[in-house]
Formats: sequence, C-alpha cells, structure tokens
Amino acid sequence: MNLLPGAFLISGLGLMIWLAVVVICIYMFILFVKLARRGITALDLYIYAKNREIRERYETAYKEGPL
Repeated sequence: MNLLPGAFLISGLGLMIWLAVVVICIYMFILFVKLARRGITALDLYIYAKNREIRERYETAYKEGPL
C-alpha cells in the first residue's frame, strides 16, 4: 500500500477515471453549446413572430382611413 497522496492519480485506475471525467466534461460542454444555439434560434423566431404580429396589428389599423 502506497501512502503518497498523489499515488491514486498516477495509478492506472486513477488515470482512467480522470480521463473518463475529462471526456464527460467535454461532452457535456458540447451538449450545452448545442442547447444554447437551439435556444437562441428559438428566441430569434419568437421575436420575429411577435414583431410581425405587432406590425400587422398596428399598420393595418388605419389602412382604410381613420374615419
């Protein structure tokens, strides 16, 4: 039994666990970026639809004339 504090990280099992954690973190970051891009696209579509709705409502209010 080795009593050095960093011996677990140097061993093969510790290295494999550390590598697995790094790979999982990178994968989670990629998923987060994909989710953020999808959210931004959805927000852009929502803002476009709302602006179009507002424009149609207020621009067509007096199309025939005020009276």
